[in-house]
Parts: sequence; C-alpha cells; structure tokens
Amino acid sequence: MNAAPTPPKAELHVHIEGTLEPEMVFDLARRNGIELPHESVADLRAKYRFSDLQSFLDIYYANMAVLRTEADFRDLAAAYLDRCAEQGVRHAEIFFDPQAHLKRGVPMETVIGGLHSALADSDVSASLILCFLRDESAESAAEALRLAEPFLDRIVGVGLDSAEVGHPPSKFTEVFARARELGLRAVAHAGEEGPPEYVREALDLLGVQRIDHGIRALEDPELVERLRRERIPLTVCPLSNVRLGAFAELSGHTLPALLEHGLLVTVNSDDPAYFGGYVDENFDAVRRELGLSTEQLRELAANSFRAAFLDDRRRDEFLAEVAAWTP
Repeated sequence: MNAAPTPPKAELHVHIEGTLEPEMVFDLARRNGIELPHESVADLRAKYRFSDLQSFLDIYYANMAVLRTEADFRDLAAAYLDRCAEQGVRHAEIFFDPQAHLKRGVPMETVIGGLHSALADSDVSASLILCFLRDESAESAAEALRLAEPFLDRIVGVGLDSAEVGHPPSKFTEVFARARELGLRAVAHAGEEGPPEYVREALDLLGVQRIDHGIRALEDPELVERLRRERIPLTVCPLSNVRLGAFAELSGHTLPALLEHGLLVTVNSDDPAYFGGYVDENFDAVRRELGLSTEQLRELAANSFRAAFLDDRRRDEFLAEVAAWTP
C-alpha cells in the first residue's frame, strides 16, 4: 500500500553522514580501496540494532570511514537532495560533523567543498550547519570553527550533536559565542537523552535559536511554558526516538502532547539510513501511529518553514504552498 501524500515541508534536523545508506558504504569503499568488515550490504544493515545513542554512534562513525574525497561528500549530499525532491522537501538545513573527518585526515576544504557543490547543483533549497561533537573537547570544537572560517559563506550556522549524557551545553559556551560573533546562527541537540536543564543551558549559555530533539522538556512545566512563550522550535525525530529507546513504541511518543502545549514542533528524520525512514516516512508514521489529523500535519509542515533560517519572502512562499496543500 502506498503512503498517503504528505505536505510540502522543510527538514531542519538531518545529519548528512546519517544518510549514508549501506549500498553507498560499499560503493565508496570500492572507490577508495577500503576493505570493510562486512560480508554484504545485508550483513551491514542487519547490524542496525541499537540499544541507545552510543551503540548507534559506534557504527555511525565506523561507516563514515569510507568518506575520503570531495566527490564522496558531493555524492552523499546529492543522493539526499534527490530524496528531498521526491518527498516534497522544499528546503533542508543539513548538519555535518567536520571533527569526525578532520581526525581521519580529511581536510575541512574537502568536506565543505563536496557538500556545497551538491547543494549548488540541486533544485532543492538547502544550507549547511556545522556541528560540534559534544563528546570531543571544547578546544577541538574551537579548532574546527577556526578551520571553517574561510568557508563561512557556505555555512548558515553551527550546532551541537553526538553523545549527550555527561556533556552539557555549558562546555561549549565560548565556541558558540565566537560563532555568533562570526554572524552564524546557532542550534543544539538537547533534551533527548540529557535532562531538561540541558535545554535551558542551550538557550541561556549558547544562545541557540532552535532545540534539536527537546522531547524531555515536558518533564519541566516551566520550561515548556518558556518554549511556548518564546516560540523556540523543537526539531523532533520520531522514528529516531524509537530506534534509540526514548520510546518503546511510536504509539507512546509525546509529539501530540508537544503540539497540545502549543509548542513550535517540527518533524524530521535525524539519521534516516539508520533509523528506518526519511522525513516522509516520519510524517506517515506519526499519522498512522499517533492518529495525527490532516490539520496537525499541515501545522507541522508550516512550523518547519517558520523555524527555518529563511528570509521572509521565501518563508511566505513556502507557507503559501502548505496552505494550498490538499492530501
């Protein structure tokens, strides 16, 4: 059975390295003469059984080793943007993790050059967000930002991702201050595995304009009221939350409660090659499993453009598409 149509949308929480499908892992390994510890594509895909964020990150970083050249990064981003075009994604703000590549000897110029070339050749509106790995040092993050400075015309903002527990946002106060000085937008993963206090730190100490995930904010009524009052977007990733154990089943996800509290929630795919679906599959899943109405889907889609780093004219154009959408 084909999934029902979903509205035009923006995707604001997707890691480009997390779109690396097993087939491409093997293709790039052959291109670069890398021997993989997997017998086949099926063997690799069978290993996508995660008990928590760290068990996912282990294989995520291992697969990343096949990304070596500018062409590799271009092909990775181009494949994702082709999917965007098929799934009604009108605009994408794409995370990338340069520290994971720098430590393998891949220059910043190679990473950004390859990704940007794919964005420049695509009909899908898209921009790049450089993410710092929170389980690396603040000094490493600052060095990554320094190396990125010659390419700031190709980056819209900075983010914070990777293993959350034990790595509070406060660890990165200085590098986020520097990023703001450089005119970059700011977002951060917070309140996925970490406590609501991490959401507060991201807002107060890092000056972020969006919270990635934020699902644990519901544990703190005062924080929920603040998010509602200040219209702070939450980029929620339903299938990811289930795969990483935040919810045992999608039917238990708190997305409806976030909407009922009047929060500016969006739906995204996170690391779709690993978590069972791209953004359309996430929209379809929350419709089926959470019983979201057509109007709630429309609200989620409209929120994605309201939360995006777009100029007013383009935002209004995209919102008009959402308003005109009929399933």
